[in-house]
Amino acid sequence: MRTGYLEGRSIAALARDHDVSRGAIRTAVADLLPEHTAVDPGAPAPELPVVLDMPGKVADFLRTTALEPAERATLDQGVTVRRGQGYTLRVSATPSVHRQLLARCQPLDGTSGTSVIPAQRKARREYENRVNALVADTQL
Repeated sequence: MRTGYLEGRSIAALARDHDVSRGAIRTAVADLLPEHTAVDPGAPAPELPVVLDMPGKVADFLRTTALEPAERATLDQGVTVRRGQGYTLRVSATPSVHRQLLARCQPLDGTSGTSVIPAQRKARREYENRVNALVADTQL
C-alpha cells in the first residue's frame, strides 16, 4: 500500500485493491507516512476563488492599465453579463487578486488635480463595497 501511494495511486484505487474504506487508507497513510500528510498548523489556509461582479466601467479602465499576468488572466477569463445599457464582468479570483484589482482602479476615485467622471467613481465604489463585503465575510 505504501509503495502504491508513493507511486501516485489514488486513495480510492488503493481502497478497492485492499477491500477497505478510503478512510482506512487515509489513516494508514497518515500513520505510515506522516511526512506526506502532515500539514503545518500555523500555515494559513489557501485562498479559494470567489466570484464577484465587476462593473463594466471598472473593467474597461483596468483593461487599459498595466496589470500583472495573474490580474490580466483574471480579467480575460471573466464572463460578460449585459445589464441594460452597460455590462458587468463576472470575475472569479482569489480575494487577494480582487484587492489588487481594486487598488489598480484607485485613479477612478480621483486624485488631486485630475477630473473624475462621476459614473466611473460610482462604479469603483460599488466594486470596492463588494470586495470589502467579501473580506468581511472571510473574517467571520
